[in-house]
Amino acid sequence: MNPLRPGASDSDEFRGFEEARTLMWCYEDRSRTHARLNQTDFLTDESVVAVHVENTTRADRVFLSAFDREGRLLRGDTLYVDYANQRLDVTAEFDHDYTGMAVPEGSELKEAVARENGWVIDMHALREYDPLEDRRTTQRAVLLAHLGDMMANGEARGFLLGKHDAAEDPGDAADTDAA
Repeated sequence: MNPLRPGASDSDEFRGFEEARTLMWCYEDRSRTHARLNQTDFLTDESVVAVHVENTTRADRVFLSAFDREGRLLRGDTLYVDYANQRLDVTAEFDHDYTGMAVPEGSELKEAVARENGWVIDMHALREYDPLEDRRTTQRAVLLAHLGDMMANGEARGFLLGKHDAAEDPGDAADTDAA
């Protein structure tokens, strides 16, 4: 049993399924972080370099604090959590620890990080995020994860990825005309 995600197992029989589920959870985290920050003006304000997400003191809201390049507090905002899928849990692709974002020594941002009551979004990484491309990439990765299980179980013997061109396969075009 995977302690990080309820219901997840480490069974070899469904390795592709578990991998696909993990890929989807990560996609949903990235997508949610982008969508929720898009509800503020932080995403469009280039002076905001980092956002501290304080999500530990209240279950019904997330406190956001925007910081500039020098680590000075610019302003704050509050996002309310009406449903569990609105929480802003750590998203590795945007977390300052994973992106390598520098935190100025002695700054208000450094103090926020030291309190350990949330996480910090690297706004450069979030602004570079393309939701549509992420969705397409995740869709392909999930398909490939499931294909491994299907091939191992004999449910699939081969496959083609990419666009199908009817001109390359006249047999398929003849079948569709007959119908």
